[in-house]
Amino acid sequence: MDNFIIGRSKSTLTVSSFGSIIRSFVDGVIALNEHYEILWHDLNEDVPLKVVEGTPINSFIECDNVRFIHNETFPLSLNKKDFTVEVKVLSSDVDYIFLCIRENEISITEERLYCLEKIIDSLDEGVMMSNSEGEITLYNEAQEKMEGLTSKDIIGKHLWSVYNYNPQYSEHKHTFKTGKPIYSRYRAHSTINGIPKYVNYSTFPIQKDGKTISVFSISTNESRLKDRLHQTIELKRQANVITQEKVHSKNGTIYTFNDIKGKSLVLLDLIKEAQNVSIHNADTLIVGETGTGKELFTQSMHNHSPRADKPFVAINCAAIPETLLESTLFGTVKGAFTGATDQIGLFEYAQDGTLFLDEINSMPITLQSKLMRVLQERLVRKVGSNDVAPIKCTIISACNEDPEKLIAENKMRLDLFYRIAHTSLYIPPLRERTEDVHFFISYFLTTYQEKLSKNVPDISNALHESLLRYPWPGNIRELEHLVENLIIRVPETAEKMEVEHLPSYMRGKIVTVLPANSLEQGDIIQRPLKKIFNNTEKQLIEATLKLANWNVSQAAKKLGITRQSLQYHIKKHDLEKPTFYK
Repeated sequence: MDNFIIGRSKSTLTVSSFGSIIRSFVDGVIALNEHYEILWHDLNEDVPLKVVEGTPINSFIECDNVRFIHNETFPLSLNKKDFTVEVKVLSSDVDYIFLCIRENEISITEERLYCLEKIIDSLDEGVMMSNSEGEITLYNEAQEKMEGLTSKDIIGKHLWSVYNYNPQYSEHKHTFKTGKPIYSRYRAHSTINGIPKYVNYSTFPIQKDGKTISVFSISTNESRLKDRLHQTIELKRQANVITQEKVHSKNGTIYTFNDIKGKSLVLLDLIKEAQNVSIHNADTLIVGETGTGKELFTQSMHNHSPRADKPFVAINCAAIPETLLESTLFGTVKGAFTGATDQIGLFEYAQDGTLFLDEINSMPITLQSKLMRVLQERLVRKVGSNDVAPIKCTIISACNEDPEKLIAENKMRLDLFYRIAHTSLYIPPLRERTEDVHFFISYFLTTYQEKLSKNVPDISNALHESLLRYPWPGNIRELEHLVENLIIRVPETAEKMEVEHLPSYMRGKIVTVLPANSLEQGDIIQRPLKKIFNNTEKQLIEATLKLANWNVSQAAKKLGITRQSLQYHIKKHDLEKPTFYK
């Protein structure tokens, strides 16, 4: 009996020693004697198998057809997980059989990855993924068709180099940093033959163990639905103008896209872009100087949208003090502060319609953080209340300064910009639309002669050229007021309308504008684009780009215009970057 115990201990020690060595390379080891009884085992938690030593192995796994010879392998399935078992035979005084168990993790992963890639390529939705460095790692066939790009040309490249934008404004980079998704953006990241390709997309983080490891966007091309919806809205509007006008008076608006005047190519393209954007319920930021018609575009977008019969609510953020602005937007409950009553805010008052936040750049930073949270969560809490209410309206914001400049000067929070600018529209100033200056001079002359019932002579060439050279800092509104004053002041007996008939406050400004032919090479840095005729515009832009080594941002700063506006003029004049600058 004692000899048996000693022998068994030595046997167990030998088996466990060899088994432990083998176990370091596999997921589990079961040692058997020559009768296929279990002597020892060591299985990790990924192997769902409970064995009992001293029991035949076929009590736990199906192995009747296994011969248990050295290097033999056989498959093993446990709880829908696939394993491979390799037999190792150790010959000593007796033969010991080791069953080395490995999970088929690699083959399963590769097969699953292959299937997922095939599924992604078969989707009608576009899929694009980037890594922590902002490099594109996935770009499926549907995305290629939507944007006119090819995966072989952009895989491995940074997003901002492919789509030509500042890395600071990368949505993928922002999502990677915050770990929060971005829903329902509508924007054109690429162009085909000069035509922007709009897609509706959402961006999501991929997280593992609480850490973001990648970011992907899913895009849908809704051009057919958009076109049909656009046609339906247009047909309905054209079918009954009177009815539509009554709807406008009820929803709080007075303008439609028919009220936007002008004939410049950039304006016509902007109207088309705004019509496309308005069909979607995407929050929008409109950027434009004072007097360019931001509210005109906003009301038109509301009336062009599916929510045209819903309320349109507008508020000028610069005209209301911070404390009052907060309670006006969010609402109050009785007792929140002295004199406070139960009142709903504009976010709730707008219901399913549109809330227009004009001059949002004038909103104090402290209130911007509160607004950012409301837009992120789509929930609003009244001042003095713990209850929240959902936001159903679409928010259109407007600012009269370049957002990049506002962010750089800490006047606008970058995270607020991401919330309000799901898509953005830029209204070029009047000084950059010479065709529209011509148009509005003629248009307002006709309009105010009829309105004031007064016939006036033609404008003299000198005055006309002075009006063309003038930079119009107040844009269309300023031009309209000037023409109205001009018609009021000029005698009907005058042969021509001259500079002397201008209001005194405008006379000095108009006559001091230098003519276009006074431009010298050394004046380029001092002279903004707004003081140049259209016929010298191309030469000025080209010369300034050369001085800036074709750095578009620096050239735009020298010209006194935004980077986006300069890119439009580069395209307008067919300017191409010389190869030695690339």
